[in-house]
Amino acid sequence: MRIATWNVNGLRARFDFVLHWLRARQPDVVGLQELKVAEDKFPYAEFQAEGYHALVHSAKAWNGVAILSREPGQIKQRGLPGQEEIGPRLISATLGELVFITIYCPNGKHLAHEDFGRKLEWLDALGDYLENQHIPSEAIVLCGDFNICPTNLDSWDKEGDGIFRTKAERSRFQRLLDWGLADSYRELFPERQMFSWWDYRAGAFHKNQGLRIDFSLATRSVMKRVQGVEIDRDYRKKKEGLTASDHAPVIVELSPGQ
Repeated sequence: MRIATWNVNGLRARFDFVLHWLRARQPDVVGLQELKVAEDKFPYAEFQAEGYHALVHSAKAWNGVAILSREPGQIKQRGLPGQEEIGPRLISATLGELVFITIYCPNGKHLAHEDFGRKLEWLDALGDYLENQHIPSEAIVLCGDFNICPTNLDSWDKEGDGIFRTKAERSRFQRLLDWGLADSYRELFPERQMFSWWDYRAGAFHKNQGLRIDFSLATRSVMKRVQGVEIDRDYRKKKEGLTASDHAPVIVELSPGQ
């Protein structure tokens, strides 16, 4: 089973690129973020033609998350309780025995901006949601764009201490791990430096000046099935004249469930 997460940075702008990737990589389940498209404009039929069912929580022009899956899923949660004003940033569904949650954490902009406080509140609400609605013994994947570098290894600028790298953000990420989730990439590659986001500007991708802010977290019952994790850097590059997102997909290979 191949699962993935990807911030597409605008589905309308990137739709043909997303189709190119789906056809090349053939994932079974995908969490998409930053759709920037209203739900009634979402290309359900086009994804259906590619063999994917879609569950969507989105709004016009900003935010938005979706789950694409080969087998139909059943929605458990649309939106993070108490965080409706900050936009559609969470959707969860059951796919067989798997609970699949994808999120788009607020960016926060910068430390002095009011959105930084909102980001921390949102992360607190995410931790509360897990504790109130789930238990670690479930088979859960929580994936998406977290807009956090959990350690200095996850940033090209290891000495940086600005947004994405603060103790406040990292402590909230650690809360998710303490609850019972594991960072699948870091579990397999504890010392490897690899990034999932590169700024479009200043040649950041070619200089490899990036951040690892996109994650596929999993409970232990799922981690036992993990056979491989890949940050699909090749799809941060243009393909056949199509412009990539500034994020690369993260792909996890799972053995069949027991």
